[in-house]
Amino acid sequence: MKQPTRLVQRLDRRLYPEHADRWDDVAFRRAILARLSPNSRVLDLGAGAGVVPEMDLRGEAGRVAGLDPDPRVLDNPYLDEAKIGCGESVPWPDGSFDLVIADNVLEHLERPATVFCEVARVLVPGGRFLVKTPNRRHYVALVARLTPHSFHQAFNRSRGRATEDTFPTRYRANTPKRLRDLAAGAGLQLRDVELLEGRPEYLRRWPLTYLLGWLYERAVSSLPGLSGFRVLLIATFEKPHGPGLPDARPT
Repeated sequence: MKQPTRLVQRLDRRLYPEHADRWDDVAFRRAILARLSPNSRVLDLGAGAGVVPEMDLRGEAGRVAGLDPDPRVLDNPYLDEAKIGCGESVPWPDGSFDLVIADNVLEHLERPATVFCEVARVLVPGGRFLVKTPNRRHYVALVARLTPHSFHQAFNRSRGRATEDTFPTRYRANTPKRLRDLAAGAGLQLRDVELLEGRPEYLRRWPLTYLLGWLYERAVSSLPGLSGFRVLLIATFEKPHGPGLPDARPT
């Protein structure tokens, strides 16, 4: 990844002295570990090639499986078992997992309601579904919706991300209300939604944009009325005990 300028590095030290470079993945890992046991059976939905070290749960869970349409998932070093496929048709039997996680996946889904029903199916009663995804109301998601996929590829390439790791975004499951509706339709219960804002990663290229992003972060972090405009959603869903899941899968 391209190194930030010295001035940007000085701003990092001054404004975010304790901030991790992948602060969002660090926060998500913390949420996952709080819900893991040594015997947990975990499905990483959208596991990819294994390029996010915070998603390495080896030694923390009993078994970690992964699913992704990208064939590189078969070489993901963080998984005990990997399969090629999509969340709309999860290739495991009912009740296979205690925990399903999805790290930056929901924003790419074309049919999120179907995916939520599949997640509910493969969870045991009392199992949890944890997701991390951008908030549709944040400026990053707004710019993403207004620009073509080729722009996203070029921008991420300039930040050191491979073109094949940039996927089309749809933002069909990316507000607290939408998550609540999707959960209800799949027979899941939304237990918690945490909205987070951190260092303005996408604006750190130039000092002026960095400072604008910092002012935005200060506003949405400190003013309760603006909390709905924070960049990140971390949500926890639970599959209830007993019957009640929908029979039909929405399309």
